[in-house]
Amino acid sequence: MISAQAALERLTEGNRRFVASTRDHPSAVSAARRVELVSEQQPFAIVLGCSDARVPAELVFDQGLGDLFVIRVAGNIVAPSQIGSVEFAASRFGTRLVVVLGHSQCGAILATIEELQRPAENQSRNLRSIVDRVRPSVEGLLKSELAKEMPALVRHAVRFNVSVAASHLRYGSEILEQLIRSEGLRIVGAEYSLETGEVEFFDGVDSVGAGPLGADEIAR
Repeated sequence: MISAQAALERLTEGNRRFVASTRDHPSAVSAARRVELVSEQQPFAIVLGCSDARVPAELVFDQGLGDLFVIRVAGNIVAPSQIGSVEFAASRFGTRLVVVLGHSQCGAILATIEELQRPAENQSRNLRSIVDRVRPSVEGLLKSELAKEMPALVRHAVRFNVSVAASHLRYGSEILEQLIRSEGLRIVGAEYSLETGEVEFFDGVDSVGAGPLGADEIAR
């Protein structure tokens, strides 16, 4: 299995191909590849992303069958089932990179902001469980100057929500903590731009190449 750094570079290169519309992976989705994967799989990265139809991880990173272990849930939230899924893949397949992938204009973020500003009367218990997971990433920002400018508020909330989810994975699982300490597991946060198609890694990455709104900046 490849290292976390090598996996990160592979995802970065794949996203560059996606943005440039130079995707060329016929063998990655061929019948031969399907047969090859019947007996085993070795995904090189785990992606916990949003269910938004505009952000399919395999396409965004230009990868084929068996390359990514993808977990999708509205708002890329972290709940016990998501933690368990990451634990399973990291332990079973030896995958050493986990990416929490948020995206611009996230509907779950917008729904949470709306709920905090104007509580819904008939919101389902299931939808509220998602909103409640996102709420900690939004409440503090609503008390700041950002509340006066909705686009900026949403941008910061998207990033903060990703950072919170990544931190939850790093420190909310004994299995993942052990893999981080002894096996080189790496958990990073990223944002996909609906406008440009680019993925920016900004949480859990080296300062070189990190975005202007890293976790430290968002938390201030």
